[in-house]
Amino acid sequence: MRVVFADGPESDATVVGLQPENDLAVLQAATVPDDLAPATLRSTKDLAPGDEVIAVGFPFGIGPSVSAGVVSGLRREFQSPQGKRLLTNLIQFDAAANPGSSGGPLVTTDGAVVGIVTAILNPTEQRVFVGIGFAVPIENAASAFGMPPF
Repeated sequence: MRVVFADGPESDATVVGLQPENDLAVLQAATVPDDLAPATLRSTKDLAPGDEVIAVGFPFGIGPSVSAGVVSGLRREFQSPQGKRLLTNLIQFDAAANPGSSGGPLVTTDGAVVGIVTAILNPTEQRVFVGIGFAVPIENAASAFGMPPF
């Protein structure tokens, strides 16, 4: 497995944590660029509907890309279109997210990561964003790695 950093360097990586019930895998790069700044994580306990957020990803392979919106709801559930997986305790947001956005961070306007984009609700057969995206709270990613986040 390999990871590619935003400015081009690549590294081998290993899976160091899995949480299938939250659609999460935590990877650890074998080498990290010297100038890589760590992301700031923020607890979701004070996150509220109406809070501004930014979804970062590679929708349709274009990017990196950002889109802005607000938190639309908290503690939401999402059933995969195939009905094989039920995800719970999700952050609902309205920033544009499309195929390829999954795995990207959901950040506050001050740049703190509050979630990992995981799904879009789409009642049509077209695979495009219609206004409802979901993110797994960042606390889940920390627990997938076996650490408390804060």
